[in-house]
Amino acid sequence: MKSKIRIKQPRRAGLRRDLGQIMKCLCTGEQLRKVDKMIPSSESLAAKDYSLSGYSSKIGVPEKKPDTRNIEEAELSLRESSSLNYEEARALLGRIEYQKGNIEAALHVFEGIDIAAISPKMKLTLSKRVDRRKRRSHDYAPPPMSIHAVSLLLEAIFLKAKSLQHLQRFREAAQSCTVILDIVESSLPEGLPENFGADCKLQETLIKAVELLPELWKFGDSPHEAILSYRRALLHQWNLDAETTARIQKQFAIFLLYCGGEASPPNLRCQIDSSFVPRNNIEEAILLLMILLRKVSLKRIEWDPSILDHLSFALSMSGDLRALANQIEELLPGVISRKERYNFLALCYYGAGEDLVALNLLRKLLQSNEDPHCVPALLMASRICGGKPNLAEEGIKFAHRALESLDEECSELEGTGNLLLGVARSTHSNSALSDSERVSRQSEALQALERAWKITSMKDPNILYYLCLENAEQRKLEAALYYAKYLLKLEGGSNIKGWLLLARILSAQKRFVDGEIVLNAALDQTGKWDQGELLRTKAKLQIAQGQLKSAIETYSQLLAVLQVQSKSFGSGRRLHKDRSSRSFEQEIWHDLAYLYISLSQYQDAEVCLSKSKAINSYSAIRSHATGKVILPWVYVVVVIQ
Repeated sequence: MKSKIRIKQPRRAGLRRDLGQIMKCLCTGEQLRKVDKMIPSSESLAAKDYSLSGYSSKIGVPEKKPDTRNIEEAELSLRESSSLNYEEARALLGRIEYQKGNIEAALHVFEGIDIAAISPKMKLTLSKRVDRRKRRSHDYAPPPMSIHAVSLLLEAIFLKAKSLQHLQRFREAAQSCTVILDIVESSLPEGLPENFGADCKLQETLIKAVELLPELWKFGDSPHEAILSYRRALLHQWNLDAETTARIQKQFAIFLLYCGGEASPPNLRCQIDSSFVPRNNIEEAILLLMILLRKVSLKRIEWDPSILDHLSFALSMSGDLRALANQIEELLPGVISRKERYNFLALCYYGAGEDLVALNLLRKLLQSNEDPHCVPALLMASRICGGKPNLAEEGIKFAHRALESLDEECSELEGTGNLLLGVARSTHSNSALSDSERVSRQSEALQALERAWKITSMKDPNILYYLCLENAEQRKLEAALYYAKYLLKLEGGSNIKGWLLLARILSAQKRFVDGEIVLNAALDQTGKWDQGELLRTKAKLQIAQGQLKSAIETYSQLLAVLQVQSKSFGSGRRLHKDRSSRSFEQEIWHDLAYLYISLSQYQDAEVCLSKSKAINSYSAIRSHATGKVILPWVYVVVVIQ
């Protein structure tokens, strides 16, 4: 039989009738023997009926009907080239096997396609098609393959990757999928023109390959290759639709946040001057998620609540909750409910240290026409007010409202409500006008904290901390010491606050040596970056014992840690909600200045105060210390006169 079968009439019906015979003819003789050698089992291609009826040779077992689009691709390829070559026939046969669910048989068929041999022809065909569209001329050399044949072969490579994925050979599948992108990218370096391959399945196959490749590398435990594949998908022009691009951006951001490794910064080929380039995983994830939010605002994609969830996590990790608040404020009305918006914004502003802004938002939410019985909002409002003497009474009211609004029995929320009630009452007691009123309020605060402690079955370390603190403030030091030891045991020494509280209670009992021993034990179990408050408290205990030289050494050690920390993380790194590392460093310089003043080393004290001034020009404590430095010289001048 001739190697090529000529078609006299390009009619669709005639092609459909002859296609089965053509495929059988192509698999006869030497080619059929090659296929039989590849699949020697009884289920070999030679033993199967590859007619287009869509039924298996197994008697009585119906198979899934093949996708007729493949037949149309083959027909169009026949129309353009008047033949169906060996690789195209294998691509079509493999597609039918894949649809039947015979994954291994389909893979054997696909592996018979010589991809290295046909790749140059496919690249030349794609590039010539683009040149033809640009020149709009009929005077050109015909491409070596039809565009429909290219589409058919690219789909075969993609289905080979899917077959390998099904067999859990993820790295091989990724390499096969990469071939598709390499062929298209090398032949079309400037990207795909619009509506390129719209008349065939080429664009659809390409989109699937672009989206599948990073997933294959992830399953193959190759995070670096997965990141490179995500960037390749987003930076090259693949003609992806908006929803597909958004889906890839979201999956990439999720992978960057939770993959557990650190990726190298992207190397952008076309980078605009002064444009932002992310330096690490979190920054790149934040950038991607912000782009997605902007697309939502422009109504290019549908709203996805998980975008905001992941962005909240990323910005919380980076410590920039103010930026998160800005993103939420930019969302169009109706994207999230007003109640949810108030809650989000209040949390953001509270985390950013803007307590009053957060409180005003919560007041709006808790109005009678909004949601006056929202327990989380009531608890948060009580927490904000409970730490401020001028708002403590309002905090007590919020805590009472929260406890009254608890419909179902929830020991955790009830315990939290009583905890916040106790903290607010304790703060409120400081503004009492008489001793009897102060004692009464302190007693109510202690009762609320003990009630919270019992409700939570004495297992909540946060409640225990405040119970211990309240006993210490009321000078019930033995009870405070008992609770502090219990807290340290409950947390296993994992929280610095527990160590500090125990050391300070021992200090209040004039047991300075025991307090220093506790702090040394805490320093041994704590990382360098978290030793600031421990070292400062240790220095103060050394001062209380008259060990001034040792205190100077401790302060010097602390300043060295802060200096290295500022170079590593930047000077704006927040130690906690209310204080940055720079403000903490300024406090240390003030402590050290007073220490030098007590030793009459005024020049050293002046150096410390100049360091403080370099951090912040305005400070009442520094002005007071400066006065103490100048005062002896004024006294000397007055005596001389």
